[in-house]
Amino acid sequence: MIKVENLTKRFGTFTAVNKVSFEVEKGEIFGLLGENGAGKTTTLRMLATMLKPTEGTALMAGFDVVSEPEKVRSKIGILFGGETGLYDRLTCEENIAYFGQLNDMGRDEIDKRIKIMAKAFGMEEYIKRRAGKLSKGMKQKVAFARAIIHDPDIMLFDEPTSGLDVSAIKDVHDFIRTCKTDGKTIVFSSHTMSEVEKLCDRIAIINKGVLVEKGKVEDLKNKYGSDNLEDIFLRLVGEGNES
Repeated sequence: MIKVENLTKRFGTFTAVNKVSFEVEKGEIFGLLGENGAGKTTTLRMLATMLKPTEGTALMAGFDVVSEPEKVRSKIGILFGGETGLYDRLTCEENIAYFGQLNDMGRDEIDKRIKIMAKAFGMEEYIKRRAGKLSKGMKQKVAFARAIIHDPDIMLFDEPTSGLDVSAIKDVHDFIRTCKTDGKTIVFSSHTMSEVEKLCDRIAIINKGVLVEKGKVEDLKNKYGSDNLEDIFLRLVGEGNES
């Protein structure tokens, strides 16, 4: 479903992502684990066609991010943590519906999807409220719904639980698991070990733009002789810093 080959992004003389390669199968949750500034967000932005790679490329649902960006965008849903980018003067429903229209959805289909997602995210009580009056957790739920209004095959989430409380984090995790059950392909970034370990089928560890390790969490624990993912991560990041 996703095939990344030697993906590289340079900004002037600075290399943010350096020859990153990995594959993600349909229905798999793949985690990008790394410290802030490691290159996770830049990688996801290239996969989302928001940034053009300096070198290399990626296939998303069979479409090339460089030569077929519009086709790629029709197959993906994107959510970046932190600022949700909602229109404060619009209601939650209007924010979500607007993105449905941008994805060429009909009104009946949009209304049906909004009802499904309002129930799934527990948004029914405030779906008609203006977004500017919502808490951060509520806004994040609306942003999730907006990102997937068109029922995409691939979901890209960049630290989707950033700044959320415990209850909202649980809702996000439950939603990601539901997406997996529905056969969606998910790539999400995080610097939280427990989150990655709890959700991901496989992970890739990125340090200073370089993919230093990838595989199933249990396989990595066996390979490095440790039951603690954080210890493994720090060992790999430390090794990367020394080189």
